[in-house]
Amino acid sequence: MRVVFLCLGWFFVALGVIGAFLPVMPTTPFLLLAVACFTRSSPRMKAWLLNHKNFGPPLRNWQEHGGISRRAKIMAICLMAASYAGFWFGSHPAPWLAVLVAAIMLGSSAFIITRPDGRT
Repeated sequence: MRVVFLCLGWFFVALGVIGAFLPVMPTTPFLLLAVACFTRSSPRMKAWLLNHKNFGPPLRNWQEHGGISRRAKIMAICLMAASYAGFWFGSHPAPWLAVLVAAIMLGSSAFIITRPDGRT
């Protein structure tokens, strides 16, 4: 199982790195999954990820405090609003679909806002 978790960890790291460059794909959730996989397979890889210059601070903040930095919260909410505006004006969705997407984004926004402010 160690090898499976190690491979999954690297898979999630790859998805996280891709997400850092693609606006439609998240980064942090994939890296959190990678940390969880590395916890079960490679303490060295876990330490590398948690101490990474760019990815480490938000991962440590989430792991230690369950927090999201204020800057990350603002960016996430603004990007969700911009994405919804693009969805609305770009595709003219059916009313039921517009309401469904809005409800999902509002729920996600509420979750983000209610997390403690992070230390990074």
